[in-house]
Amino acid sequence: MKIELALTRAGSVAGKIEQLIRAASNSIDAALYRFNHPKLAGALLDAAGRGVKVRVVLDRNKYEESRSTRELFANGSIPFRLLYGRQGVGTKMHHKFAILDSTTVLTGSYNWTLESEEQNFESLLIVSEWEQIESYQKEFESLWAMAAPPG
Repeated sequence: MKIELALTRAGSVAGKIEQLIRAASNSIDAALYRFNHPKLAGALLDAAGRGVKVRVVLDRNKYEESRSTRELFANGSIPFRLLYGRQGVGTKMHHKFAILDSTTVLTGSYNWTLESEEQNFESLLIVSEWEQIESYQKEFESLWAMAAPPG
């Protein structure tokens, strides 16, 4: 199993995520509790423009609370859905993972936010191991099926 670790204390985790997104050629599926980082949104937009299939599931509570998140997704270029946690309103879709080209999973404490990049101690694991990727893909497909478009 191949695992790489990125820590905000040691460097830009957003830069690492952006690099990996830019290298993706087929698909990007992400389940993210919080997302307001404009460079990461730009990287997803660029990927979609290159023909990469991009899908994002966001926590409905955080999406509704965050004007910046709503603005990042306002133009409709990135397909996304919203989801509460397992018990509905007031609970969290608290995942922080992305699957790139069905070959790599990004996961850890890192939210895709400016706060995580600039203020917090955060971690990102980059995993390239089929069994783990398959488990994350099944989880994403379940979340996507349960989630709803905004509105």
